[in-house]
Formats: sequence, structure tokens, C-alpha cells
Amino acid sequence: MDLLSIIGWGGSALVVVSLLQTRILRLRLLNLVGCVVLVGFNLAIPVWPMVGMNAVLAVINVVHLWRLLRHRHDDGEYAVLEVNSTDAYLGHVLSAHQSDIAKFNPAFTSAAGTSATSPYAFLVQRGERTVGVVLAHDAGSGRAQIDLDYVLPKYRDFTPGEFVYRRSDVFTDHGFHQVLAPPRMKATDGYLKNLGFHQDGDNLVLDLPE
Repeated sequence: MDLLSIIGWGGSALVVVSLLQTRILRLRLLNLVGCVVLVGFNLAIPVWPMVGMNAVLAVINVVHLWRLLRHRHDDGEYAVLEVNSTDAYLGHVLSAHQSDIAKFNPAFTSAAGTSATSPYAFLVQRGERTVGVVLAHDAGSGRAQIDLDYVLPKYRDFTPGEFVYRRSDVFTDHGFHQVLAPPRMKATDGYLKNLGFHQDGDNLVLDLPE
């Protein structure tokens, strides 16, 4: 197989792989790269209809990526709703995503018993869609311990849970002055530290404004 054929097959493979992605941002990026590769491949052959189609798809991907990244940290894109920990809809969300939650949060068993273990519950909404869940309990001394910070796979590149931490009033209204990161996220990447969490002994802590 010559180099040109390898490039053509590689571009086609990228487009196919992109369509298998559950994360929007990753889908758009891979699809864009695949389309650009195929534009070059079809120019070399040349097959002009395919050049035109892939060029248009590449532009569409660029526009969508620009929109996605532009609103990635936009407060206006998301709403934080505090709900009762016994809320039926909250229970449905946790149950529907139980296997995915368990994959990343093995210590969090299920929706059962949430009201007892995590009485503070927040849903992160993007329009009518629920894209994330944050659960917490009182750790004493004015500290809220996060038990679950879960984001649906489709929105995982956008860390919508950050809006719960930005909205300090959702915690200060309950008398908290600090938030403790989930145990599994103590050795986090830059996600929580970029939000202002800092190391305090064995804990990763966010100080809330008074």
C-alpha cells in the first residue's frame, strides 16, 4: 500500500472513530482532523466533489468547536438547581447512570440511601438537560464534603460541575465556609486547583467568601 492510500484510509478511519465518541468536543476534533486529511487526499487524486464535501464538513466542525469552547466556562450556559436528596428525578438520574458513576466513583454505591449520606444535592442544567450531579454532606467545622461530582459523558470535556463551586452561595447559605474535594480527586489534575482548591493537610479545600 502506497503512502497516499495510507493517508486516505487514515483520514477515513478518523472520521469513523469520531462518530463513536460520546464526548462532543472529542467527536468534533477527531472529525475535523479526519476531514482535513481527506481534503488533502482527495486533492492529490483529485476527486473534486469529495474535496468540496470534506472542506464544508471541516468548516462546520470549526464553527461548532468555536461555539463549544467559547461557552465552555460561561455561567450563562448552565444553571445550578438545589434539590431535595430524596427527589425522585435525582434518584432517576443516579440510577440511570449507576454503572458509569461506579466506574469513576467506586465508593459511591447507588442512589439508595442518598438522603442519609449526602443530604445536599445539586443538579447542573444546560437548558432542559441535566448534565451533572454534585452531592455533599456536612463534614463538621463548617466544611461541606463532596461525595459525588458526576458529569454525563457527553459533557465531560466541559466540567459543568465547576459551576456548583463557583456559585458559593449554594454552600454558604447552609453555613459552610469551606468545601472539601471528593477523596478520589485529591490527586486531581488541574480541574479543582483551577477553581481555587488548595492543599490543606490531607485535604483539597476550597475557601468560600464570607
